[in-house]
Amino acid sequence: MNKKNTLQTTPDKDGYFGKYGGQIIPPQLKPIFDDINEAYTKIIADSDFQNEYQELLKNYVGRPSPLYFAKNLTEKLGGAKIYLKREDLNHTGAHKINHCLGEALLAKKMGKKKLLAETGAGQHGVALATAAAIVGIDCEIHMGEIDIVKQAPNVIRMKLLGAKVVPVSSGGKCLKDAVDSAFAAFVKDPQNIFFGIGSVVGPHPYPMMIRNFQSVVGREAKEQILQVENKLPDFLLACVGGGSNAIGLFHEFLDDKVKMIGVESSGKSFKPGEHAATLTLGSPGEIHGMFTYLLQNDKGEPLPVHSIASGLDYPGIGPIHADLKDKNRVEYTTVNDQEALVAFQELSKVEGIIPALESAHAIAYVIKFAPKLDKDKIIIVNLSGRGDKDIDFVAKQLNLT
Repeated sequence: MNKKNTLQTTPDKDGYFGKYGGQIIPPQLKPIFDDINEAYTKIIADSDFQNEYQELLKNYVGRPSPLYFAKNLTEKLGGAKIYLKREDLNHTGAHKINHCLGEALLAKKMGKKKLLAETGAGQHGVALATAAAIVGIDCEIHMGEIDIVKQAPNVIRMKLLGAKVVPVSSGGKCLKDAVDSAFAAFVKDPQNIFFGIGSVVGPHPYPMMIRNFQSVVGREAKEQILQVENKLPDFLLACVGGGSNAIGLFHEFLDDKVKMIGVESSGKSFKPGEHAATLTLGSPGEIHGMFTYLLQNDKGEPLPVHSIASGLDYPGIGPIHADLKDKNRVEYTTVNDQEALVAFQELSKVEGIIPALESAHAIAYVIKFAPKLDKDKIIIVNLSGRGDKDIDFVAKQLNLT
């Protein structure tokens, strides 16, 4: 977790990656976030914390997650070899548990009484509720009413795990509005509440902290691919909403000659309010305590967004990704709703793996991209979550019921 990476290892003293990030928050909240940064810095070097965290990753989450050669899909597409980093096989069904356990342990060591967070697809909410249960802290999850309907199974899971689910009816009733609602609840009692942000977004130290917890994905993937192929991959692919699963895979490879591609959601169209292609069509501005790319109007206000994948419908992006875009280290592209639906079905039928709709965006790009490459090329896709949560919604979209 302390690996030195010459390409933007850590933010500067003010929390900026290049010109992105920071703590754009009311002055009265700065001591709260500084306390979190100080506590994180201390525990990350503490052997007791590391031992407890690593034990949970191994025996509770089930790490390391497999690196699976998608032989059937590779043969069908006829191009590069495709490997899937199976974060969908983690306990709770996605990569989110990696940082949620870290946040929960940190909150407990700081003496906090409650974990609070937003969720879109529900995977972060489930993971945080799970982590809260295992460490013995109360949990409250804010979720947009649209996403509550789309992700009903995850809502039930959160409640079964003991979390309080707060419906958000303001704005577009989706992820951005859930973040707003959760932050408003947090500022009412920051001394007793730990804000368990669900991605590499928000004020410093969250982008750095979540990135570090998620970097286990890339460390494992590098070791695994070297074992089976005796060389590094040529390409890394991951879907991008806030950006945690993507940077989790990418970070370990930033100093290597590996091409990295992040896949955003172009939703229904590129019209305002019908997509979530932040890095593709957005511009620098402020949102949720950070300076980053976002989809905004002339007044700097976030625009409505849409994606068939609830975890991707966010108008901002983690500041690390904004910096990597400007440095031309990572290429960012898009996949639309229909392409994601097709990929959802294709991976299910060809490999017997039902992906989350978020992950299906990365699979959709692979389906277009892999056939253009020589057969000696290697692609690793971060399969960030499984599709159990999406089955009812997809069934309605495809008239399967």
